[in-house]
Amino acid sequence: MLKIIAMGGLGEIGLNMMVLEHEDTIVVIDAGLMFPEDYMLGVDYVIPDMTYLLENKTKISAVILTHAHEDHIGALPYLLKNIRIPVYGTPFTLGMVRHKLEQHNLAATSVLKTVRPGDVLPIGPFSFGFIRVNHSVVDGVALAIETPVGLVVHTGDFKLSKTSIPGMETDIKAFAGCGARGVLALMSDSTNVEKDGKAMSDHRLYDTLNEIITNSAGRVIVALFASNVSRMQKIVTICARLGRRVIFNGRSIETSVMIARELGLLDITPGIEADLEELDAIDDDKVVILTTGSQGEPMSALARMSVGFHKQIPIKKGDTVVLSSKFIPGNEKAIAKIINNLFRRGAEVIYEKISDIHVSGHAFKDELKMMMALTKPEYFIPIHGEYRHLYHHAKLAEANEIPAERILLAQDGQVIIFDETGGKIEGSVPTSRVLVDGKGIGDVGRLVLKERRLLSEDGMVVVTIALDKETGAVAYGPEVVSKGFVFGAETEHILEEAKCIVLEILEAVVEQDDRAEAIRRRLPSALREYFTFTIRRKPVILPFILEV
Repeated sequence: MLKIIAMGGLGEIGLNMMVLEHEDTIVVIDAGLMFPEDYMLGVDYVIPDMTYLLENKTKISAVILTHAHEDHIGALPYLLKNIRIPVYGTPFTLGMVRHKLEQHNLAATSVLKTVRPGDVLPIGPFSFGFIRVNHSVVDGVALAIETPVGLVVHTGDFKLSKTSIPGMETDIKAFAGCGARGVLALMSDSTNVEKDGKAMSDHRLYDTLNEIITNSAGRVIVALFASNVSRMQKIVTICARLGRRVIFNGRSIETSVMIARELGLLDITPGIEADLEELDAIDDDKVVILTTGSQGEPMSALARMSVGFHKQIPIKKGDTVVLSSKFIPGNEKAIAKIINNLFRRGAEVIYEKISDIHVSGHAFKDELKMMMALTKPEYFIPIHGEYRHLYHHAKLAEANEIPAERILLAQDGQVIIFDETGGKIEGSVPTSRVLVDGKGIGDVGRLVLKERRLLSEDGMVVVTIALDKETGAVAYGPEVVSKGFVFGAETEHILEEAKCIVLEILEAVVEQDDRAEAIRRRLPSALREYFTFTIRRKPVILPFILEV
């Protein structure tokens, strides 16, 4: 019996982690994170709940990575901290992973093994074939997995349109070869299933970028994903033709460029690259800056430029700023804020809503149908996406003559089983989202998020009282202080009246044996009732009752 379990990625964008299990062997495909949603105040990122893997760690033989995006490799350090297993990936993917593991002090103890498209890797009862796919990051692969019950194809993130980097096109013949052999199940990326037609050609993007850079009389600043080496190559090629210098700005971009150059994936004409220190000596119409911050990240280089905090790259009139990426849902407000600030500083800003300056790395509807036609699967499993994406992909499969009973629309934690009777969803394993906040992993839960939300919305009121331990008399206070609740002379009376409420409680419990505990018990509800009545707010009440 073959088990396929998604620990993440089936019900959200990101958090991708798939488990293949047969008897005493488990192989993990990808280990990704997800960036926090709006309600996750203070959280840095989200990783999958790995309880099932920790409970079965003696069975785990390997981790196989499809590509180098954070939503597929970002949670790997948290897995390797608990389980020492080999990690397989293509050269660029492992280059990015190695850098990430160094940040977690895990590089020296981790085993990273390189695979390439066309390789076949036997692991226990499985055999993994690696198929080149075109995506928005170089060196991506799909997986053709021979299992004891049949061939399973995992597409990874892919698209079928052409790329500007030779040798990085999706290997359509390999997928057709899988179809000819017979595919038991196809697990296919659902991210762009809502978009009709095919993904825009990379060559069309090249023409747009070429026109922008050619017609710009001043500096051109391009913000993009650090892993998008193919787009960087386009811009470098344009600069070489126009005689412009290129500056790479931002730690993640510099790391990506270094790895890509070492692997021969990025060709930079000698003399084209410049250091940031040379910027002032280069004419404005002779420079292009590639930087981070296309998603409105608060501390990114572009965000600092937009508010005038970047010491070396102040935005000035005549600059053209290009946000060469899509607006990831949830980031729209932060991106809009940066765009507005850039306009205020005199820059011309070009972004996806007004120009074709981004090409998606995910297949559109026609490409998804073509993948089904190439592989001819007996069963279909939509992966990678929110539930609506999975649902629409399932409907697309049904419209393309895959019987409804052979479409397995699973969610995180549900177990897909293949045995002699066929495929079905049966049972589940524990899975959830684990929040990472600083060095804390999983210590921020619903209660903490609720408290943070309440603090952010209504503020807090702190009441401090010191009692004589022997007599119970008030030695200090009561002192009532608010943060984020009321401010200014016109609302001072509210806190003064709250102090009266506290004094009334002190008088009411004067005869009780444990006076301090009685005050702690009665204060929050009394003050909450008062604030709700007078100002219709519900601040967090923190009573500090000290015995001295």
